[in-house]
Amino acid sequence: MPTVPPAEKAADAVNVTALLERGRTLATPVLRAAVERLAPPMDTVAAYHFGWIDAAGNQAAGDGGKAVRPALAVMSAEAAGADPEVGVPGAVAVELVHNFSLLHDDLMDGDEQRRHRDTVWKVHGPAQAILVGDALFALANEVLLELGTVEAGRATRRLTTASRALIDGQAQDISYEHRERVTVDECLEMEGNKTGALLACACSIGAVLGGADDRTADALERYGYHLGLAFQAVDDLLGIWGDPESTGKQTWSDLRQRKKSLPVVAALAAGGPASEKLGAILAADAKTADLRPADFEDFSEEEFASRAALIEEAGGRTWTADEARRQHAIAVRALDEVRMPTRVREQFVALADFVVVRTR
Repeated sequence: MPTVPPAEKAADAVNVTALLERGRTLATPVLRAAVERLAPPMDTVAAYHFGWIDAAGNQAAGDGGKAVRPALAVMSAEAAGADPEVGVPGAVAVELVHNFSLLHDDLMDGDEQRRHRDTVWKVHGPAQAILVGDALFALANEVLLELGTVEAGRATRRLTTASRALIDGQAQDISYEHRERVTVDECLEMEGNKTGALLACACSIGAVLGGADDRTADALERYGYHLGLAFQAVDDLLGIWGDPESTGKQTWSDLRQRKKSLPVVAALAAGGPASEKLGAILAADAKTADLRPADFEDFSEEEFASRAALIEEAGGRTWTADEARRQHAIAVRALDEVRMPTRVREQFVALADFVVVRTR
């Protein structure tokens, strides 16, 4: 069942699965070549993270993620009138930065599962997770700058700006875990940094490599930024109510990590008996010194289910679903500022619809 039905019907003529697969197919060989530059054992650890090999080093056909960002980077090149291949270095660079953040986030959050597999820090240790993440970040800039063009320099500036915002967002996310209250505006700012900034970059980087002017690139970034907020709102819903078989994470994943995600923050801001009861529970948690996710190990499944029910009763689930639809609409309107082929616009709209109607 769709998590967040969109306000408008998706473009029926667009095969979103094919769009995602095209981005993956174009980007993966270049991504693999970049990873092969890493010194051992970082090359092997990175290959495990991307799902190309298993923990024993055997070839694997693992799930490399949804490939939304590569698809967007390739599409953005077409929006500028360039061939889709022009966007591939941008797609690879964004994917490298995204996976740098996943490696570090998994370690910081204590996540033991990603894409139905043990995370890198669990298999290879925290030091390798940090080193490989750093290496992927450096590779991202190499992939762009070795093109040696003016457009590559412009693209790199956008990528570094987005990367800084992403890191700011992760810092905000961690700090919010230890605060009793976070406002909705603070949560949206954090998620705009952590998710929106890199998706925004993915939506413009191919266009920049294809010679688009800043006005076009900025409009595509606005599309991507608001798409990122819609994407993260759905992720927040899945982080509490998602099916572990689909998400590859534990039940009540975000509650276990004390995340101040949108459903939680919206529920606390709503007022009313359920909101007040939830606030009292979280305040009691916050008073426990040095509380970390591991300290929740003694909590029963019923305890997490009870907290999720309070969030839903206070309106946090409904508010977040509505916010995903609102951000989706803003993203689609931003496309009106860009002159592009009708076919490409329909692809952007269809991909936006896909982002808010998913189960993983």
